[in-house]
Amino acid sequence: MIRILLLTFLMVNALTVNIAWAQPMDRIIAVVNNEVLLESELVEMEQTVRQQLHQRNAAMPPSDVLRKQVMERLIMQRVQLQKAESIGIRVGDDALNAALKQIAENNKLTLRQFRDVLAKDGYDFADFRDSIREEMIISRLRKSQVEDRVVVSDREVDTYIKTQAVQGGSETSYLLLHILINVPEAASPEQVQIAQDKLNKIQGLLDAGGDFSEIASGYSDGQNALEGGDLGWRKKGELPSLFADVVPDLKVGEVSKPLRSGSGYHLVMVKDKKSEETHLVKQTLASHILIKTNELTTDDDALKRLEQLRERILNGEDFAELARSHSDDTGSAIEGGSLGWTSPGAMVPEFEEKMNELPIGGVSEVFKSRFGWHLIKVDDRREENMAEEFNRNKARAAIRQRKIEEDLESWLRELRDEAYVEYRES
Repeated sequence: MIRILLLTFLMVNALTVNIAWAQPMDRIIAVVNNEVLLESELVEMEQTVRQQLHQRNAAMPPSDVLRKQVMERLIMQRVQLQKAESIGIRVGDDALNAALKQIAENNKLTLRQFRDVLAKDGYDFADFRDSIREEMIISRLRKSQVEDRVVVSDREVDTYIKTQAVQGGSETSYLLLHILINVPEAASPEQVQIAQDKLNKIQGLLDAGGDFSEIASGYSDGQNALEGGDLGWRKKGELPSLFADVVPDLKVGEVSKPLRSGSGYHLVMVKDKKSEETHLVKQTLASHILIKTNELTTDDDALKRLEQLRERILNGEDFAELARSHSDDTGSAIEGGSLGWTSPGAMVPEFEEKMNELPIGGVSEVFKSRFGWHLIKVDDRREENMAEEFNRNKARAAIRQRKIEEDLESWLRELRDEAYVEYRES
């Protein structure tokens, strides 16, 4: 089966699969606020989750445990869609069609070919389309309610850089597994005791040599339970604050002591570690002369002018002086054509390609970009270990991601606590 590269949303897709065998008459299994959940929806999502676990060769939880996990996922999906509708978040057909086209292209297929592959694998395209629309709605909801509200201050970036030692040396990444035992806010003593008993049972299974992933699939209340509690690779600065001081001291295969947060009890295991050398940025100090085309200056005119200037430079005239006199790039012309130190990706591709071909002191042939016609001279090159701008951007992104994950967990818990859910399973 082709691996469908969906958009990178945090929700696992609830694709609707054509089920060949006959189903009994549908019935209501839960009421979520003012909407009902049908047994057919639960069966369809359960089928999808089973397929996903099978494709990953992951442990399959017992049927009753799997159904409970899938039911909770279905409830959370419905609650988020209801919230999105209440605040007017929609996804139009144009945006949806663009997303479907991108999914097809990611699989190196046309949209028609992609539909054929889905049909061959048992997926109904209309249902698939609806599921992608729902994912996009949930993604936009999370962006508006959580991501767009996250602010990272310069002081936080400064502190991160000092404490995480992201400049120089190497960084360690951790492959983490996680188990969460929910404890409701303002929990009663009885609810706390139930959570404690569940925690003790899980710790007993782990002490007896049980597989952390299988136990997470069967017992965790976390979002990643059905993925075996897999949190993926994280650097220290990307860890939730609760884990940041604990994880670096854990050995591979070691499980933390129970950690308490507003969500409940957490257990985290380091499945693997790896060190990565810090990013080295190859920078170029270059100068250029730009001639723009317009009603008075044709491409031929610009080409001839720059070829004449190139000849003068090769004959010994100063590049900087000619740039000051002739370049149409007023910003760099006053600096003798200097563009300063540039990092990879800072220039348009055609400019960067020509620049990278030149030795230090070399002058390019005349060439064209979307800005006009250019001559380039490479003045120097250097290799910078984590340039300050790159370093700060990296730190800011890590802090932002950590905050988003922490705020998302709190927001989802609040959304769930506010929802009216009535179970009607027999």
